[in-house]
Amino acid sequence: MPALSPYATVYAPDMMGAGFSDRPAGIDHSMRGTARRLLRFIDGLGISSFDLLGTSHGGAVAMMAAAECLSGNFNLRLRRLVLVAPVNPYSAHGKRLAPFFGSDFGSALFRLGLSRMNFLYPYWHARMYGDERRIPPGTLEGYTAPLAKPGLFEHALSIVRNWTKDLRELKETLPRLASIPTLLMWGGEDTAVYASSASAVTKHFPKSKLIIFPGIGHLPYEECPGDFNRALIEFLTSEAVPA
Repeated sequence: MPALSPYATVYAPDMMGAGFSDRPAGIDHSMRGTARRLLRFIDGLGISSFDLLGTSHGGAVAMMAAAECLSGNFNLRLRRLVLVAPVNPYSAHGKRLAPFFGSDFGSALFRLGLSRMNFLYPYWHARMYGDERRIPPGTLEGYTAPLAKPGLFEHALSIVRNWTKDLRELKETLPRLASIPTLLMWGGEDTAVYASSASAVTKHFPKSKLIIFPGIGHLPYEECPGDFNRALIEFLTSEAVPA
């Protein structure tokens, strides 16, 4: 945010159910439902034209939000889209795991692991990076702090239960996004959303630029923030945006 603030007003909403936000029961955590809440937030601020950045699952939500804008369901104009290792239908990772953890047995196993295997948090956290030596100090504590807030398990479970349906809907939605100028950024060593899926995603965005950061994992904005911010600012300050 400090890097972007000289160029734009920046909003970083803490999405409902995630982070330190409220976790109300029964909320729609599908990608489309989350996208619509995001757009209502933007509309409520009185913003009519904006750029949108989404990373990982948030990248899939951003694509759904773009589709909602193009459909005319909201009186909002999306100028540019930035997708950072977005969840997509072409990455094999998660296609089997998500339905398993969404089952009764899998969800029980997940709940047990979440409560009794916190000693594995450093291992899973480190897997998000291409090089453990580039993990910023304090990030593990930052990522695990929201786990103490009640309702996180139910939030995660509602996402994985919608996973297969969401990916199918996203795949049907992607061809509608061709008109949006898009920057895609990926870490070459991403173990969460494989960089090998980037080429298939890029085909749906003819007005796109793809950047792969060699040796970087799932969190390039943490692992190589200088390169990440330079590429982002160059894209956002470009004049190549349709009127």
